[in-house]
Amino acid sequence: MPTLLDLSAAPLGAALVEGGVTFRVWAPHADRVSVVGEFNDWSDQANPMEKLDGGQWAAFVEGAEAGQRYRFLLATPWGELSRIDPYAREVTNSVGDSVVHDPSFDWQDDRFRLADRNRLVIYELHVGTFHRADKDEVGSFDEAADKLDYLQWLGVNAIEVMPTAEFAGDLSWGYNPAHLFAVESGYGGPRALKRFVREAHRRGIGVIMDVVYNHLGPSDLDLWQFDGWSENGKGGVYFYNDHRSSTPWGDTRPDYGRGEVRQFLFDNAMMWIEEYHMDGLRYDMTLYMRSIHGDDATAIPEGWTLAQWINREVRSRYPHKVTIAEDLRTNDAITKPEKWGGANFHAQWDERFVHPIRSVLLQVDDAHRSMAEVREALTYRYNHDAFERVVYTESHDEVANGKARVPTEIDAEAPSSWHARKRSTLGLALALTAPGVPMLFQGQEFLRVGWFQDTRPLDWRRADTQQGTLRLARDLIGLRLDRDGFSGGLTGQRIEVLHVNDSDKVIAYRRWDDGGPGDDVLCVANFSARRFDDYRLGVPTAGAWRLRCNSDAAWYTPDGETGGPGPIEVGDFATQDHPYDGQQQSALVTLPPYTMLIYSQD
Repeated sequence: MPTLLDLSAAPLGAALVEGGVTFRVWAPHADRVSVVGEFNDWSDQANPMEKLDGGQWAAFVEGAEAGQRYRFLLATPWGELSRIDPYAREVTNSVGDSVVHDPSFDWQDDRFRLADRNRLVIYELHVGTFHRADKDEVGSFDEAADKLDYLQWLGVNAIEVMPTAEFAGDLSWGYNPAHLFAVESGYGGPRALKRFVREAHRRGIGVIMDVVYNHLGPSDLDLWQFDGWSENGKGGVYFYNDHRSSTPWGDTRPDYGRGEVRQFLFDNAMMWIEEYHMDGLRYDMTLYMRSIHGDDATAIPEGWTLAQWINREVRSRYPHKVTIAEDLRTNDAITKPEKWGGANFHAQWDERFVHPIRSVLLQVDDAHRSMAEVREALTYRYNHDAFERVVYTESHDEVANGKARVPTEIDAEAPSSWHARKRSTLGLALALTAPGVPMLFQGQEFLRVGWFQDTRPLDWRRADTQQGTLRLARDLIGLRLDRDGFSGGLTGQRIEVLHVNDSDKVIAYRRWDDGGPGDDVLCVANFSARRFDDYRLGVPTAGAWRLRCNSDAAWYTPDGETGGPGPIEVGDFATQDHPYDGQQQSALVTLPPYTMLIYSQD
């Protein structure tokens, strides 16, 4: 049996050791603590815990084993309290019991390494709705894994999974975590998540976990007044107990200034990376970690330093993993290094792309589409690094909360119309050719309509009716990742907007890394419903330019589509010695309506 000294080194939570299990919990205001469970017939006398320094309690239970349910029973001045283990890796459900978890797992020599950010295409998915075998049952990790071959075919090389920490009930977006260390039981629990990650890695796809540290719960929250103590009717030892507790989601902001709570959140971040082989973390709305009300006047400095600490350690221990912030305040400091006062994130979701581009796409009248806004969205960057931003036209937030999928926003009555399809795919093409880390939201590649709901699974039958759009998404992703060796510039930092025609709603830009054949990429986007023949553009390099993608091509068009002019054939071009757009060479091209053309040289 371990000695007291051994117990002082036991990890927080439950840990399997030879002959039994060690248990440890932080409950500084408790008078006595016992661990009760299936191993002792839930007796509050069988296994009292030793009090250690710093309000910690620990015990060794001989004969306890993996799979057994347990709780902590706290005797406090405020009464007897029964609590789920804050560090439990597994729970029966959000209001059930902790489960002793066996962390062993056959990773099958998993040595996956995430692609560099300039060669990353992210696919955001929600496990509960992504793929349901039974439309009346919540989706699971195993069911999501059934679609990994599809995602590999599509070409994405990273999945961003919406939060999977145990939440109240089975239907949720996941942004209401009740138990941070436990994997959602409704999705299959911890072993199912590990299988999902392993199988994604086998297919060359990384997994980034969405984590929520700006608030907890607020429902089914055993951490609330965990050991009975609180002030001002607030949440007790894990939370701020003054005005700093206030968030848009309830009075449950963790106390980032308390050492044990900082360690709790740090340990959680490391758990996802170390125990689940995650390739990165995406933090939910960091704005409310670093401030009370989303403004500089109510800053929370210790929230900022917590993010710095976690990100510093991720960079140091795991240099090929990434941390991504959702902050949405165009703040360079989010992705600056700590030595320059930054928060150490690798990248952040970019409001300077998604909001202007959606606005341009959703305008009813072509005359109101601003090419200046498109130019600014394409060229914006943080700290002179294009890949410190994630660019997208759809995310879980952008297609809910009063907003909808781009096709539905364009034409709510007929979201499968020609106008809706053409402008939606033009937006997708912009995200996949702009400097930055592109991201798709589940179903966007086959023009999912309506809005995101955790009760409404993806209808995969729509993928069958949108084979052309699926092929376009796949081809654009292949170009973005330079899979065929002739679009290397799309992986580079550089962009030059060569042509801006706000009257005709045309913009053209060059993307490149080193420049030259196989690297230089010319993108031409027509944001109007007009067709242009013999449209002159300045071209950076003389010679023959090959058409790599015409988003208006017949093979991208659904059979029997009405409402538009039909596919328009476009070909390669050769430059002319005709200076234009500040370039020594130019060319005449055909521009189909609402279309992206992508060219490069052999």
